[in-house]
Amino acid sequence: MRTHPFGADGPALRVVGQGTWYLDEARRADAVAALRAGLDHGLAHIDTAEMYGDGAAEELVGEAIAGRRDEVFLVSKVLPHNASRRGTIAACERSLKRLRTDRLDAYLLHWPGDHALEDTFAAFDELQRAGKILHWGVSNFDVPDLDEALAIAGPGRIACNQVLYHLQERAVEHAVLPWCERHGVALVAYSPFGHDAFPAPDTTGGRVLADIAAARGASPRQVALAFLTRRPSVLAIPKAARAAHALDNAGAPALELSAAEIERIDAAFPRGAKPRWLPML
Repeated sequence: MRTHPFGADGPALRVVGQGTWYLDEARRADAVAALRAGLDHGLAHIDTAEMYGDGAAEELVGEAIAGRRDEVFLVSKVLPHNASRRGTIAACERSLKRLRTDRLDAYLLHWPGDHALEDTFAAFDELQRAGKILHWGVSNFDVPDLDEALAIAGPGRIACNQVLYHLQERAVEHAVLPWCERHGVALVAYSPFGHDAFPAPDTTGGRVLADIAAARGASPRQVALAFLTRRPSVLAIPKAARAAHALDNAGAPALELSAAEIERIDAAFPRGAKPRWLPML
């Protein structure tokens, strides 16, 4: 199974984990079963946030991992409007309570906001010293934001940058992904199947995915995940609301695409021009 490091000093994780955005809107029993099925099959990286369902997703994750906390690499995020020094610490405490745990493996700033990064990062450092978070990072940061964060934090401190990345939205490949690779920062792809926009089987791209999948004994979504995680700094966190979907995602880390297969997918889903702003959902 392919693994990539979670930042400069973080653990090696399987290249596919589990996202939870909108998971609280699924039937609860199905969502809990999906998370547990993913965990059973090695998808230890579970990502959530205080924003998701106003804390409902964290509560769901807490239920799913009860009794299995040590098997999980658990990540949550603080909202920018909470990210003052005191606000970040308070938000983390609320997340820990909803997740039924005493620690997070990583805690992220959800996107750049109005609070000074110096204050947010000082809170992260305080939480680290208290053993309440082990690593910290950012989300939805473009290169200027990353440059500012690096200038404040120094090298080797920012574990990851979680960004929108899927076959039909490859903007991060222009500058954000190369920046992360240069600085030892993991790039975590959220919504790696798009937001209800996975390529239909009757489209050119869909046919390419299906053709490669058939040849490799895989599914089109496994092929998509293998393409997105082909670079050594990239991890992906697809959401699965049913156990069967989690099991399908769990098969992706075993799939390594050939150069010819990567070239076919690259041609079917062109990167496009560099946008002015980093896309996010």
